[in-house]
Amino acid sequence: MSEQSNQKNSFKKLQDFSDSRPIFMLNYLNYKEVVDDNGKTGKEAYADYLQAAVPFFETINAEIIFKGSPLATILGPSDEPLWDEVLIVRYANKNEFIKLMAMKDYPRDLRALALSDSRLIFCK
Repeated sequence: MSEQSNQKNSFKKLQDFSDSRPIFMLNYLNYKEVVDDNGKTGKEAYADYLQAAVPFFETINAEIIFKGSPLATILGPSDEPLWDEVLIVRYANKNEFIKLMAMKDYPRDLRALALSDSRLIFCK
């Protein structure tokens, strides 16, 4: 299955989900080593993104409920590299997440600047 088909299927699951239940977005994050000529790291740039994004979360009734660094794989392939950080955001419902994604001023460019790789996983 192509990445585009997978994204369409994933978005359909989100659209079909109940309007009245909270959703959680699990973020797997890998930071760029350096993002500019001044030596700013991806982790520092992501902190800038979060500072800019939190007011948007507050506007739409969402909150970061967990942010941490993986330490070890307990179950699973031990040779897979760990992600730099994991973040979980709770949204009051799917419509709040969709609203956020539609906001023109949301600082998605700062997020992209900071990350070398990421995953956004819809959870209930």
